[in-house]
Amino acid sequence: MSHFTTIQTEVRDLEALRDACTEMGLQLLKDDHCRGFAGILRKTDHVIKLKGPYDIAVDSVEGGRYGFSADWWEGHVAKEVGPAYGRLLQSYGVHKTLRTARTRGLRATRRIESDGSVLLTLEGGTL
Repeated sequence: MSHFTTIQTEVRDLEALRDACTEMGLQLLKDDHCRGFAGILRKTDHVIKLKGPYDIAVDSVEGGRYGFSADWWEGHVAKEVGPAYGRLLQSYGVHKTLRTARTRGLRATRRIESDGSVLLTLEGGTL
């Protein structure tokens, strides 16, 4: 049996999440339905529309944070965003850092390492 599983995260910036989704070829939509196993639709605050048969629900939780819920059946979600949303959360972290750096007048460069990790270098401005 398949079901939605929620993972609470430290996602606090929906615009940085939108940037991460765009970079991954995905869409973050407001007030939409999230697709799950057997055509189940779940109304949610925001949804990350995936290319496969399932989506990721993005719901607000206490403290201005957002939790992700998805149906992990058959690995469809993991194929697109990584196990436990790993690639999506990595991209979100990069975009959140870049947005913060710009507001502080920092120059940023980004390099993808051979192991898939991201190296950010920040210069100038004030931390």
